[in-house]
Amino acid sequence: MKPGAGTRAKSARRLGTLLFATGIFALVWAGVTWRFGDPFTALYTRWRQHALATELQHRFLAYAPTTRFRSVAGVNSPWIRRAAAAYRHETHRGEAIGWIRIPRIGLRMVFVNGTDEASLRSGPGRYLGSFMPGEDRMTYIAGHRTTYLAPFAHIDAIKPADRVSLVMPYGTFVYSVTGHRIVAAADTSVLRAGHGDELELQACHPRFSASHRYVVFARLVDVVPATADRSA
Repeated sequence: MKPGAGTRAKSARRLGTLLFATGIFALVWAGVTWRFGDPFTALYTRWRQHALATELQHRFLAYAPTTRFRSVAGVNSPWIRRAAAAYRHETHRGEAIGWIRIPRIGLRMVFVNGTDEASLRSGPGRYLGSFMPGEDRMTYIAGHRTTYLAPFAHIDAIKPADRVSLVMPYGTFVYSVTGHRIVAAADTSVLRAGHGDELELQACHPRFSASHRYVVFARLVDVVPATADRSA
């Protein structure tokens, strides 16, 4: 055996063992992230959600009684539109604005105002170019699929006729899912607001990729006045 051959062989075996262990760890980590989301970023979002829930509760309690609507004459009530528009104008980027509930995927989280990187680390966010629930236009909410608690990890499990509720200080808005589309990341056609109170939920697609977006569409079917539902 040549001098130093044994040492090189041992080094090669150690490197092989290290690479094998690294590969196993990567597979396990991918599996955990796929099933449960990234646990490290989840810790941050859990902390933010706790703070946002407290912030939102204060907003609910402080909501001006003069702007609450006492009854609902259909989903297009002018009371609702005025309350929703006023709420949109007084809300700033990153603030907690309501609760989002999607029973099909077990989601109940505070959603925030904005879809910038910092806002989405706190939870699902309303695209600022869209409207608030009740304005008789489109509300567009985006969320992560693999990091920061992955609120929309299972967005592709949502089915037509499923219910999505947005609980706001001025009322609870219940939407019925009508379908979904997968679009290229650069396709902005889904951001165009039509007429009528619509909801769109968006997440990157496929998971671990940002090449496309998975968009769920829903239409408003019911409104519960704020005086009848004040909690999440």
